[in-house]
Formats: sequence, C-alpha cells, structure tokens
Amino acid sequence: MASHKLFSTIIALLLVFGVHGGVANPNDCYINAIYSLGDSIADTGNLLRLGLDGSFNVIGSFPYGQTIHKPTGRCSDGLLMIDFLANSLNLPLLNPYLDKEANFEHGANFAVAGATALDTSVLAQKGVHMAFTNASLSVQLDWLKTHLNSICSSKEACQKKLERTLFTLGEIGGNDYNYAFFGAKSIDQLMNLVPLVVQKITDTAKELIEMGAVHIVVPGNFPIGCMPSYLATFGRLVGNNAEAFDELKCLKSLNIFSMLHNERLQASLAELRHAYPYVQIMYADYYHAFLHILENAPLYGFNENSLRRACCGAGGEYNFDATKICGTPGTSTCKNPKDHISWDGIHLTQEAYKVMAQALINGEFTHPNYGVNKLWKC
Repeated sequence: MASHKLFSTIIALLLVFGVHGGVANPNDCYINAIYSLGDSIADTGNLLRLGLDGSFNVIGSFPYGQTIHKPTGRCSDGLLMIDFLANSLNLPLLNPYLDKEANFEHGANFAVAGATALDTSVLAQKGVHMAFTNASLSVQLDWLKTHLNSICSSKEACQKKLERTLFTLGEIGGNDYNYAFFGAKSIDQLMNLVPLVVQKITDTAKELIEMGAVHIVVPGNFPIGCMPSYLATFGRLVGNNAEAFDELKCLKSLNIFSMLHNERLQASLAELRHAYPYVQIMYADYYHAFLHILENAPLYGFNENSLRRACCGAGGEYNFDATKICGTPGTSTCKNPKDHISWDGIHLTQEAYKVMAQALINGEFTHPNYGVNKLWKC
C-alpha cells in the first residue's frame, strides 16, 4: 500500500544525501510537502521573525551560518537535519512560517528556537520559567491549522493533500527540561515533567492525525549528558568523581534522564500506532544516533580532541560559558567547524547534523523500520 512505499522513498532518497546530487524529479516523488514542528534543532528562521530581544538573537548574524555564507536564523554554522531531509526528497528548503513573503507550496516550518512542548502556564505551575519564547507546540499547531485553512478549500481537500505530506514533530521537549535544569531544578523534580511532556507530544501527533496526517516522524531527545553546555555547567558539580561519567565521558545521570523521556515517548507512540494502524508513526532515535557519532567520530572526520568542545565559545574545557554565548563579545570560532560535533555547546555543526541524519536513515536508528530499504519508487 502507498503508506508502506512512503518510507521506502524517504529512506532510500536520504541515503543519496548529496545537496545537489542526482535525485529524482519532484513530480515522481510520493512526498511533495513537509511540515515541521519543533525547536532550535529544526528552526529555519522563525525565532528571528518573532522580533524577540535576548541572547539568542545572535543566530541572525555571523558566525552563525558561516559555512553557507549567510546567517538565516538556523542555530548552526550551516544547514540542519530538516534541510537535508527536504533536499533528499528534491523539495525546496523549508521556509519559516513567519516569513509571510515566502513560498509554502511544498510545506512550511513552524519550529521555533527555544520552544517547549508544554505551554508557559503549565511550566510556570511547575516552577519552570521561560527564557525566550512561548511558541510552544500548541502555538505551532495553531499556526499550522491557520495555514491549512488558508490553502485548503475543504476538509476533504486538505486530507487529500496531506496524504502525500510528511510531518516531523520535534525534536521537542528538550527545552522544557533545559529551562528546568538550568533553573536549578533537580533530576528528581524533573521526573514529574516527563509524563506531561510526553503526553503533549502524543496529543499533538493525535491532532495531526485527526487533521489528515498519515506519515509522521517523532524524534526522541539527545543524550544531554554529552553536550558541552551540560558538561560545563554540571560537570564541575561532580568534580573528580569518575563514577559520574561513562566511557564516552558523558554525565551518566543526565543521560539516564534522557533515556527515561525517550522510553516513555516510545511507549506512548506504540499506543498511538495501535489506535491508528493506518498511520505510519516513526520514532527517530536521536539519542543512539548521536552516541553512534561519538563512538565512531574519526570515521566521520571529527577531531577526537574536540568531541565534547564547542566550535564557537568562550574557552574552558568544553569551550562553553553560559554568560558568553557564541557570537557575543569574548567568544571565538574554531578554524574548521567540520572537525567539531558541537557548534555552540547547545547545537550541532552542519557536518554533525548531516552525519546524524545519515545515521538515522540507515534503518538502525528509526523504529519501526518498515523494511524501508527494499521497496521505493520516486
């Protein structure tokens, strides 16, 4: 059936993955649009267009975007995973929804850097206060509904269009935890957030399905204990306690927390698949895909001496200082971002995002696999 052929198309094309490589004519591809929700891992310029003041505004100027010779509001030196996905399907790079002059014929990006899964009011009740934006999943979903209402003549017409549309829901939820952790909340305190975050992601996926979505990718969270921002901030709290770190020199307790979120999310998605057996809901395992890069870094050209150091930062063991974010006075940028996995201590470099995506689509880090490498037509 068509839904099974879809992910065959996606995976096989992603394996090609050349930015200008020999991909098929878009008229021959089953997927002809992508709608993306999420946070800074996928934001292609929405935060900048919200016009907010704050330290994240540096993403609108160099060194952000230096590899593609243009700052675009992407939290990297260049492209993101969503860009490589769009290109592999021979679709234009997704424009941010808040760019009202943009072309949205082949989809739109609703992701916002700093966004959370939960609404501000819910987080505030838990003692977690937002630092940047209230463009939560609820807000992004409202934007999506407004957009679809503007381009669909009827509910039936919209459902027909969405049959050939890929939805990416996340990565999201990471900031719910980030704001809590950096707001001095303990892991035990954050445990109460996990069911709420997972339920919000699942409820959003359910709403997308009710709107007509039949092809959805839902990523899990990264191993935050391996990120320079967390290592620099919380690593000093454990001092010389070697037991606090794993064999990859990541903080064990933080990674266990990330795994808890991911396990709860996968269980919730399994229930959703049971309720909607005609919908393809794929879990993208960002956690193990990232660890795969760390474990095999030399094979991908990354400098082994810089695996846990940001390319752009203000010095120190991890080249990360929360008071001096990349792009602000007192920071500098490494000579070659391709050597680094981490761009600014929080986000990855373009090269790491590319390798990350390639690792995800080889089948080992996407579940269910659906036998996607065998049957594809585009």
